[in-house]
Amino acid sequence: MRNLKSIALALVALATFTVSAQTKKINVSKSTINWVGKKVTGEHSGTINFKEGNLVFNKGLVKAGTFTVDMTSINTTDLKGEWKDKLDGHLKADDFFGVEKFKTATLVFKNISTKNKNNYTVTADLTIKGITKPVTFDLVVNGNTASANVKIDRTKYDIKYGSGSFFSDLGDKTINDEFELKVNLAW
Repeated sequence: MRNLKSIALALVALATFTVSAQTKKINVSKSTINWVGKKVTGEHSGTINFKEGNLVFNKGLVKAGTFTVDMTSINTTDLKGEWKDKLDGHLKADDFFGVEKFKTATLVFKNISTKNKNNYTVTADLTIKGITKPVTFDLVVNGNTASANVKIDRTKYDIKYGSGSFFSDLGDKTINDEFELKVNLAW
């Protein structure tokens, strides 16, 4: 009897969450991802587009999130002409993101810790090139927008090109293992 009561209470709690939860689908044309990759001799920056995504709120608090990024949209913004085309092509090639085979990357929130009503620490599963690893970042919600700065160690996703962690004697050709994403969401 006690087990039936526990099950019934769990079902009521789930039903309450489901009824009061709101899914906010992001506006992919207004949401942005800006990236920065650094190397010994400087850095490059650019954009990449969302394919889809949403945040789930319950009683005004973020409770879940799922996002898909269009890896074929990688775009360098600090170069023009031939050099831009070369870098875009290299980032899309197998040395980096292999977008012909891996057209999307995904991010799924797994653990959300509330700092206060609008600030969260999120641990999520990030999948790049078919490899899933956890990442942790802070998420700030402000009205119908949210933002996060995320640092990603590319070598965890088998992106080792130019990494001083894997190759010696690279000198000024060394590329940092981490790249940075500045994410702005709008719904």
